[in-house]
Amino acid sequence: MKIAVISDIHGNMEALNAVLEDIKTNNCDKIFCLGDYAMAGPEPAEAINKIMQLKNATLIQGNTDWMIANYTDEVYNSIKSAAPVMAEALKNDFEILSSEQKEFLKNLPENLEIVEDGVKIMLVHGSPRKNNENILPDTPLEEVEKMVEGVNSDIILCGHTHMPCGFQTTDKKTVVNVGSVGRPFTDEPKSCYLLMNINNGKCLFEHKFVEYDNKKAAEKMLLRSFEGREKLAQTLIKPIERHF
Repeated sequence: MKIAVISDIHGNMEALNAVLEDIKTNNCDKIFCLGDYAMAGPEPAEAINKIMQLKNATLIQGNTDWMIANYTDEVYNSIKSAAPVMAEALKNDFEILSSEQKEFLKNLPENLEIVEDGVKIMLVHGSPRKNNENILPDTPLEEVEKMVEGVNSDIILCGHTHMPCGFQTTDKKTVVNVGSVGRPFTDEPKSCYLLMNINNGKCLFEHKFVEYDNKKAAEKMLLRSFEGREKLAQTLIKPIERHF
């Protein structure tokens, strides 16, 4: 069985379409989606619509999906002090998304446990502890082990940091960050997703890097109407930092 695992689309339709085409080429049986579908991207509404139409897909909620679905002035102000551009993007996303789209985001589960071919898999956005906890390539293994302590799954799949990586814990759990489809923070700004092949209870993992028209995505980003969109457009061309 082949499973594609995607995360952190952030309203980037150019990237999402390219990745979905690559998934189709790889004849994947299922798609796992780990959240952050819309916020602060070129085309948030279109991205949600695309995700809602996916077949054989299992979805969970990302931290920014929660922010959109539960938007209040208090949520806006809590983000603005640390990340003003993201706060403005959030406010604008909330204004332009439909009630149906926001309800869709609100009703997504925070995490899920699934069994495929005898393999127990846990889907999370940040970590099993918190949807905004970072699992990065340089996170010490002992910290990762604390994050997954008490989890009974064989495999924990996560996103959130936009940086692909993987860990094997001392108690034989496999933790994989699948990277980002829509706003990659790697040396080359290519979309990234995880291709997982399960056969007789054994798993093989491959991070797939997909080229897409990031210049077109950046141009669409500039058409948004919130302050700071230029910075977000630039990160699609050359990643600089994760948040503003």
